[in-house]
Amino acid sequence: MRAAVRALGDVDVSGWDDPTLTEHLDELSRALCGLDAELTRVADAVRARGFRIDEPRAA
Repeated sequence: MRAAVRALGDVDVSGWDDPTLTEHLDELSRALCGLDAELTRVADAVRARGFRIDEPRAA
């Protein structure tokens, strides 16, 4: 999971022009929706066991 977080940290679409973003939008949408579904699944399983998921404290 840490690798996924690091990989996403390397993604920066702010420098993409609109045609480039449009060209990759379907791929990005599928990837983001897939990630969201898997994160939700893992979080739900953790919560179902009675644990909380807390945001890390700022350094």
